Amino acid sequence: MKIASIVGARPQFIKCAPVSRELRKEHEEILVHTGQHYDHGMSEVFFEELAIPKPDYNLGIGSGTHGRQTGVMLGAIEDVLEREKPDVVLVYGDTNSTFAGALAAAKLHVPVAHVEAGLRSFDRRMPEELNRVLTDHASDLLFCPTKTAVANLAAEGLTRGVHLVGDVMVDAMNYNRSIAEERSRVLEEVGVGPGEYLVVTVHRPSNTDDREKMVAILGALGEAGKPVVFPVHPRTWKCLTGYGLLTKMPENIRVVEPLGYLDMIRLTAHAEKILTDSGGVQKEAYMLGVPCITLRENTEWVETVETGWNVLVGAEKGRITDAIRHFSPGVRQRNLFGDGNASVLIGKILTRHQNTRSG
Repeated sequence: MKIASIVGARPQFIKCAPVSRELRKEHEEILVHTGQHYDHGMSEVFFEELAIPKPDYNLGIGSGTHGRQTGVMLGAIEDVLEREKPDVVLVYGDTNSTFAGALAAAKLHVPVAHVEAGLRSFDRRMPEELNRVLTDHASDLLFCPTKTAVANLAAEGLTRGVHLVGDVMVDAMNYNRSIAEERSRVLEEVGVGPGEYLVVTVHRPSNTDDREKMVAILGALGEAGKPVVFPVHPRTWKCLTGYGLLTKMPENIRVVEPLGYLDMIRLTAHAEKILTDSGGVQKEAYMLGVPCITLRENTEWVETVETGWNVLVGAEKGRITDAIRHFSPGVRQRNLFGDGNASVLIGKILTRHQNTRSG
């Protein structure tokens, strides 16, 4: 079976690594990198660290407005699919690359499989939410990470082709956790000790495109009373520069370049708390047993909030400060995201689906 896997952004590189490893045991995989994330710190380093095969196609789309970026991707992916004629197209997550890949395949009547299907924040102002909903409704196979995701799909009338497989990020974490401890020297390089610092990541336009919100977030971090390590996303860097905030950064905030996966795992694992507006980082924090303060008013990973390990504070200084000082999970973690065999299950279901179609 020939599978075309569409990736384009940091979280997708992490997710595709264990799945690609599994698929290539029995099938031919064509890896298509849209170029949505394109600099070394957001792209190449992940392929290197995670031993992801070199992409068969790098479309080099780059950044742009959502509509333009998605439209250019749609045409470029369509060209690849017409040339390669895959049996199935595999897409991951909720980026413009995800939706463009799913739509291009659906229009060519190629079956679509969506890894991380069924997530909902119920906030249609988020472009990621639109991508999730539209991709799910264009998909033939929906690989859900949680029971909540399955229920979300059922509420929208999607019950055929739905499979609860667990989260492929557990597979990635299990494979790379010990490697990260062995290879990464990020704590030593940044100059922090285990349990003595916070980590913050901010990249969502709802935060970065609003100067007042960034001032509030940085103000709260400045009053944390301990070191804060801040790996800065390229678009966040651009916004902070434009606002004149990089030169006014509180002294306890240690600004660093975007980190590779292994460094980020080790940095997260030994932090006292994580502050983030990233869905993936919320989940990684939970998997690593680190309390998470989410700089949003909603989340697609509602289970992490319901179990008491994640708190939603938005971008309000007082709420952020209070969570930094007082938020602490009062319960033990539960196994929310599966046993680390999602990639194996995805491979088996894809094989079964192809056998049914050809039979």
